[in-house]
Amino acid sequence: MAGDEAAAAAPSLVERLRAVHLQMVDAVLTGDGLQRVAELAAVAAGAPVAIVIPRLGAAVASAGALADAASTAEVPITSGDEVLGRVQLLGPAAGDALEFLHLAAVASLTEVAVEEAKEEVEQNLRGSFLEDLRSRPDLDPREIVRRAGRLGCDLSRGAVVLCAELTTDRPRHVVATIAGEHPGALAQHMDAGGAPRVYALLPAAGGDDAPEATLGAARRIATRLQRHGIVGMSSFYADPSEFGRAIQEAELVLDVLRRSDGSHGPIPEEIGKGTYRLLFRVLASHPEEVRSFYEDTVARVVAYDDQYATDLVGTLEAYLDQNCNMNATAATIFAHRHTVAYRLERVKELSGLDPTQSEDRERLGLGLKAYRIIAPRLPR
Repeated sequence: MAGDEAAAAAPSLVERLRAVHLQMVDAVLTGDGLQRVAELAAVAAGAPVAIVIPRLGAAVASAGALADAASTAEVPITSGDEVLGRVQLLGPAAGDALEFLHLAAVASLTEVAVEEAKEEVEQNLRGSFLEDLRSRPDLDPREIVRRAGRLGCDLSRGAVVLCAELTTDRPRHVVATIAGEHPGALAQHMDAGGAPRVYALLPAAGGDDAPEATLGAARRIATRLQRHGIVGMSSFYADPSEFGRAIQEAELVLDVLRRSDGSHGPIPEEIGKGTYRLLFRVLASHPEEVRSFYEDTVARVVAYDDQYATDLVGTLEAYLDQNCNMNATAATIFAHRHTVAYRLERVKELSGLDPTQSEDRERLGLGLKAYRIIAPRLPR
C-alpha cells in the first residue's frame, strides 16, 4: 500500500520532461546559457553532459565531466537539414536519458536563435552607425563617441579606418579577424555600391604614441587581410568629427589600389607613407586641390605621353628616383644620356617647370604623386 502511494506521488516521465524543458527554456531566455542547460540535462539524465556548437564557438560541460570522457550517447542539434552541434552524454545512460538529451538539443537550438538575433541587431546597429559616418557630415562628435561606445568601441582618442573589398565569401571571418587583432575595433560587412566590403574603425591604442601605435596595428591587420581582398587604410584621425573623412580617405586608397596598374599608380608599400598619405588626406576633403595641383604640374606631360606614345613621365620619375643623376637615369630606363636630357627638356617646355632646379623638382615630384593617385579616375 505504501509502495503504491509512493509510486502515485512520483512524477511521471512526461511531467519530468515538461519541468526540465521549462527550466531549460528559462535558462536560455534569462541569459544563463548553455552551461545551465548542460547542468539541468546532467541532473535529469544522471550523468555528465556536454554541449558543443561550433557556430557559437561554444563547448560546455556540466560539473563532474572528465576532459577525456567518452560519449556514451549523442543527440544532434539540427536546424532543418543542417547540423549545428551536438549534445553528448559522458557516462552510463539511464533508460530515459536520451529524452533529456533531446530537450537539451531543443534548448540549445533556442540559444542559437537568441544569439543570432542579438548578432543581427548588433550588425544592424554597426551598419547603421558606419553608414551615418559615411553619409552624414553633420553628426555631432559627442554623439559619434556615444554611439560607438554602446557598440563597445571607444573612439574618444581617435581612430584609423580600414576599408577592404573582399574576394572571399567569408566576410564574417574577416570581421572576426579584425576584432581578434584589435580589441575594441568596430567592424562590419557592408554592401557599398554593390561591392562587398568590410569597414573597420580601429580605436586609438594606449600610450603617448597612440597615433603611431594605432597606425602600426592597422598596417599589420591590413597586411593580414590582403589574402582576402584589397585593403585601403586612412591616416590617424584624432577628432571624431573627421571620422567621415577618414572613411572617405580609406575608400580613396582602396579605389586607387583596385583600379591602378603598374604604370598608373603607386605600389602598395609606398601608398601609406609620407607625401602619398598627406595627398590622400587632402583628396578626402578637397579633391579639387589635388586635381588642380596635377593640372598645374604634370598634366600636359601626361597628355603628351598619351598622344605620342612617349615616356616623359617615366623618364622624369626615374630621374627623380636616381637623385637627378643623368647616367644612373639612363641606365635605369635603358636609354642614352642625351635621350634623358632631351626628354627632361621636353618636360620643362610642357610643364613650365625645370627638373634640374630644386624648387621646380619638388613641385614636379608632388605633381607625379598627385597624378599617381588620381590616374585611375582620369579619362582614358
